[in-house]
Amino acid sequence: MFTKPTLVALCLCGLGAAAHADQWQDIQQRKELKCGTFADVPPFAAPDPKTREMVGFDVDLCNALAKRLGVTAKITPLSVEARVPEVKMGRVDVTIANLAYTLSRGEQIQFSDPYYLAKEMLAVKASDPGTTKADFKGKRLASTKGSTSELSIKMNGSEPVTFQDTGSAYMAVQQNKALGMVANTMTITKLVNQSKTSGAELKMISEPMAFQPIGVGMKKDEPALLAKVNETLLAMDKAGEINQIWAKWLGPNTEFKMTRDDKVVPLSELKFTPLP
Repeated sequence: MFTKPTLVALCLCGLGAAAHADQWQDIQQRKELKCGTFADVPPFAAPDPKTREMVGFDVDLCNALAKRLGVTAKITPLSVEARVPEVKMGRVDVTIANLAYTLSRGEQIQFSDPYYLAKEMLAVKASDPGTTKADFKGKRLASTKGSTSELSIKMNGSEPVTFQDTGSAYMAVQQNKALGMVANTMTITKLVNQSKTSGAELKMISEPMAFQPIGVGMKKDEPALLAKVNETLLAMDKAGEINQIWAKWLGPNTEFKMTRDDKVVPLSELKFTPLP
């Protein structure tokens, strides 16, 4: 026979278990995957000018992931700064927003196996004799403020000159306020192409300034959801589904002309120096 204190304790334990229900079970019950994406960062996620519906690589990846999980995707546009806090607080189930693994983010949320390895790339004037990132050690390089691009400049031993947007960083190079600029591969590719028709022509240094594994962000301590997302990403990769989405938004027939050679593999198998 239970005493009153024992009954109270059992009730409290039950409440605790209910408060921490398995997130994967919740998703299955509501038949909906709450997916956080960028609010307006093409080609990853941005409103279609005609329909105003969210479109882009990350949006298609969210929809494909949800379909394989047997649920529908609910796209929630987020600011760049909100990508980690929103999933950490459980307001979205997953964040698919070109989210790179860093040490600080890894302390706050859990990451899926990466589905591609992003690179921070350096662009300099085409006339510059430099060919490796070491050639720009101690030199002034432009980037957006508070970005992983800025971190990679510091890690290279170069001097960061920061701006609020990539357009200003680009103009800093054009106006000789910086020797080069650092951004993600897609941005640098676009700006190098742009420079061929206006201003001083730029070139991209082939050696990356830093590698950034891109994965799906999820709340910590949700092992069932993590396992399911990893299993599904691997299946999508083997079926060529991720490559199809990539080709549509970033592939050889787009302005970015990028080929995806990466495979979905555990983070522990990648050789890279994580950013702080």
